[in-house]
Amino acid sequence: MANHKSAAKRARQNEKRKLRNRARRSRVRTLVKRFRTAAETGDVEAARAGFAAAERELRKAASKGVLKKPTASRRISRLAQLLHRIETGSRQAS
Repeated sequence: MANHKSAAKRARQNEKRKLRNRARRSRVRTLVKRFRTAAETGDVEAARAGFAAAERELRKAASKGVLKKPTASRRISRLAQLLHRIETGSRQAS
């Protein structure tokens, strides 16, 4: 336990931030998983919507410092590549 009033405050702030960051990281993972599931089933419309949601949440996580910006950019890029593959694949099939 903290010995100083300021240290106790910092501990409270850190706990709040940890919970907020954990929730945001979890939301990012959930949305990415939703997108990947839609992509695997070949549902292009659901994949597009899932990509938009996942990209938004990844960028927000990067801006809030939950993820580093290059990490978020790399993940977005890989998701975009996957989306492009299923979009072009569905066009060739029809």
